Amino acid sequence: MISPELLRRYPFFGPLNDAQLKAIAMIADEVTIEAGVTLFNEKEPAEAMYLLKEGSIDLFYTVEEDPEFRKEFPVGEINPGEPFGISSIIDPYILTSTARAASSSKLVRIAANPLRALCEVNNELALIFLRQVAKVALERLEATRVQLAAAWAE
Repeated sequence: MISPELLRRYPFFGPLNDAQLKAIAMIADEVTIEAGVTLFNEKEPAEAMYLLKEGSIDLFYTVEEDPEFRKEFPVGEINPGEPFGISSIIDPYILTSTARAASSSKLVRIAANPLRALCEVNNELALIFLRQVAKVALERLEATRVQLAAAWAE
């Protein structure tokens, strides 16, 4: 469990009321990881959603055409204050990228199953949370489009 006040500091959680913040804080904990540690891999079940407090997390997409050809491509960077692992709240709850610490990092980890259960029983919380997640997803999509356009321009 973490303090609801910790969540209140971050814009992602801004629309939530005190009771909603407390409910999420009850299923969250703080985690520290060292540079180079892979937090999760794409195509795995999403077991948690994260908020980066300090450090930097890189996101990668892997192309694997056959067992002999496998290459990771950087597709994004998570900066302090940003959520990631948003697949934990989007059906089918499968991760779409690999997350690796670019530097020693401190995170808030929100357990996926309890978060989904909270959303099932509290429609207002679910609506607010899904709106916030949708904003993050659209921002990441736009950043990916910019990267793709830059790659095609080369």
